[in-house]
Amino acid sequence: MTTATDTLLDGTHTVLTPEYVEFRFTLAGLYSRFLAWLLDALIVATLTGGVLFFLSVVMVAFPGAGTALGIVVYFLVDWGYAITLETAWSGQTVGKRVLGLRVIQESGVRIGFYHAALRNLARVVDRLPLLYLVGGVSALVSGSQQRLGDMLAGTIVVRERRLKVPSALGATVEDGLLADPLFVSRVKRLTTEERELVLTAALRREELRMEARLRLFSALAARLRDALAMEKPDHLSDEKWALLVAAALLPPPGTRTLPTRVRAA
Repeated sequence: MTTATDTLLDGTHTVLTPEYVEFRFTLAGLYSRFLAWLLDALIVATLTGGVLFFLSVVMVAFPGAGTALGIVVYFLVDWGYAITLETAWSGQTVGKRVLGLRVIQESGVRIGFYHAALRNLARVVDRLPLLYLVGGVSALVSGSQQRLGDMLAGTIVVRERRLKVPSALGATVEDGLLADPLFVSRVKRLTTEERELVLTAALRREELRMEARLRLFSALAARLRDALAMEKPDHLSDEKWALLVAAALLPPPGTRTLPTRVRAA
């Protein structure tokens, strides 16, 4: 959910789906991104120090190469840390996770290795001349607060929000299909992108105008029919069918809060 305060301070990024449904993401401001980077920088410095400690024998034997080796190790650890975590954690590092930030594609889709590698390898330029001056100026003049690496990779940094699962989803638990092992097993085999699409539609359906809502769930029902390899029961509407699938994906009662996720492709 996007609040008026978030929009005023950080701005928003709007994605229009092929079904003409809008999803709005709150852009992360420079201050929160700086704090996330600072935490990550401390972690990288600690990891670099650990690596250099084990390489101390080489540095003693070749003192002239010590400084150069330290710089090389730092950049390798820095790039490896950011690229690995942003790929494995869908656009998050430790710092971003603590600050509730996430990197996504401009289309609203989660990033992969290619995007993580591009945006992080470009840090060499963004850091010039020091403390991300080039990247900071680029983000200030960019409409979507993108540093050069983000422009190159086609990514943005957004704030995550935690949404409480609507009670309407819990009400579907009484449906007999949820007691059918075949139905539940097929739902559990949905891809990560399909799960995120179902949950995002279920959580944000109240934000949509009725016409857009009907179009969205009609398209989603058709996709679920193919993904689950089963027909929608006649007594269920397209929206009810999607909510039933969402209910099968929910965590156990008592833990039903979900983070807002990026839109699936």
